[in-house]
Amino acid sequence: MPLICSIGGQEFWITFDTGSSDLWVASSDCTDPDCLGITRYSSSSSTLTLSDQPFKLTYLVGSVLGTVGTETVTLGPYEISSQTFALANQTSGLGLSNTGNSGILGLSFPLAASIPLTSGTPILDNLFTHLDDQHRFFAFKLGRNESQDVSYSDSSLTIGELDSSLTNDTSQFVFTPVFASAPDEYDFWKLPIQQITINGQVLPLSRSLVRGAPSPIAVLDTGTTLILGPTGDVDAFWYAIGTGGSTKYNQQTQTWQVRCERAVDVRIKLGNSDTAKEYPLHPEDVSWAEGETQDGWCTGGIQANNGVDSGDWLFGAVFLRNVYAIHQGTTPSNPPMIGLLNTTDPSTALAEFTSSRGQDPAPPPSILRPGSSATEVRDTVATCVVCGVCGFLIGAIGIMIYRLRQQRRSQRQVHI
Repeated sequence: MPLICSIGGQEFWITFDTGSSDLWVASSDCTDPDCLGITRYSSSSSTLTLSDQPFKLTYLVGSVLGTVGTETVTLGPYEISSQTFALANQTSGLGLSNTGNSGILGLSFPLAASIPLTSGTPILDNLFTHLDDQHRFFAFKLGRNESQDVSYSDSSLTIGELDSSLTNDTSQFVFTPVFASAPDEYDFWKLPIQQITINGQVLPLSRSLVRGAPSPIAVLDTGTTLILGPTGDVDAFWYAIGTGGSTKYNQQTQTWQVRCERAVDVRIKLGNSDTAKEYPLHPEDVSWAEGETQDGWCTGGIQANNGVDSGDWLFGAVFLRNVYAIHQGTTPSNPPMIGLLNTTDPSTALAEFTSSRGQDPAPPPSILRPGSSATEVRDTVATCVVCGVCGFLIGAIGIMIYRLRQQRRSQRQVHI
C-alpha cells in the first residue's frame, strides 16, 4: 500500500510494510534500473546527518544497499526529528520503477531492524512515543484498488485512531497477543493459525518449525502480495481444489495456477485456540487475476516458499484485503496485540466472483484423508509403485524357478 511521507521536506510515495522495521528511501546516487523514473532523495537537505554506517537489507524478493543517516520525517500529523533512516544507493528486484514508490516504511518491531539499534530508534517506536496507552496503535485496511491517486484508492492507514468510514468501535475486533519469538521478545506481527478449511473441509497442516509454537505461525506482511506457506501444505491445498483439472503446477514459473472461474470458499482460523476466529477469503484472492493470466488460467493466491524464516506462513495482501487490522503496541497492562475485523461476507463475495468470472463447472474440492499431506501422498504413491515393481520381479523369478524345476523333472524321466 503506497502512502506519502516527507523526509527532510521532500515528499515521497513509499510502501507501507509490516514485514520489516526500517525506513529507507532511494537517494539521488541510485542509478540502478529500479530507481529510474522515481522521485529520489537529495542529500543537500540541511537537516540530514550522514553516518559511516552501511545499510544492507535483503527481502524475500529484492535487496537494497546504502548508508544510514538521520533526518526530519513527517508522516501525517506526526513529525519526528533526527529519525534514523537509510539512503539507498543500490536497489534490485523491488520494482520501484513499476510502482512509482521511492522506498519502504517498515512498521515491525525493533528486533527485526537491519539498521543497528545503536544507530537510532526505528520509526515505529518513535511514533508510539507520541501516543498514550489507549491510542498506541496503527490500523490499516488494504483495498482492492491500489493507486497513488488518493481519490481512487480504497486503502486506509491511520495512526492512533480508527478510520471512521470503516468503524469507530474497537470492540468489533478480535484481539490476540502477538506470538513472541522468546519471552517478551517480538520481531514480527505474528499470529497462530488454528485451521484452514476449503468448502468446510479441514486442510491438514504441517507442524510449526517455530520454536515453542503449538500451531503454525503466520506473519502478517503488507509488503508481500500473496500467501506463502510450506510446500507440502500448499501442494495439498491445490490438489484438493484441483478436482476436474481446475489447477496445475507450472514448472517453468514454479507456481500453482488455477482456472480463473474456480470458485471455492477458503477460510482461515487465526488466534489462540480459545479465542480463534475464522476469516473468509474472497474467491478472487484464491484465483488471482491481477497476476498474469493465460487461456483462462490465473495465478494461485497461495504459493509455496520454504524460504520464510520469520514464521511458517506469510500472509500478504490476498489475506489482508479481507480484514481491517489493528496493530497495538506494548502498554503497561498488555503485550503487543493484533486486532482483526472480518470485512468479507462469503455469500456476497461468491456472488460477485461468479458475476465477474462466470460459473465454475468443476466438481467440489476434495481434501486428502485426515493426517495426510501432499508429500505423504506422493511418498505413498512412490512406495506403491516400488512395491508393485518388486512384486512383479519376485513373481517373474518364481515362475522362472518353477519352469526350470519342471524341465529338470522332464529330463530325468527321459533318462529313465
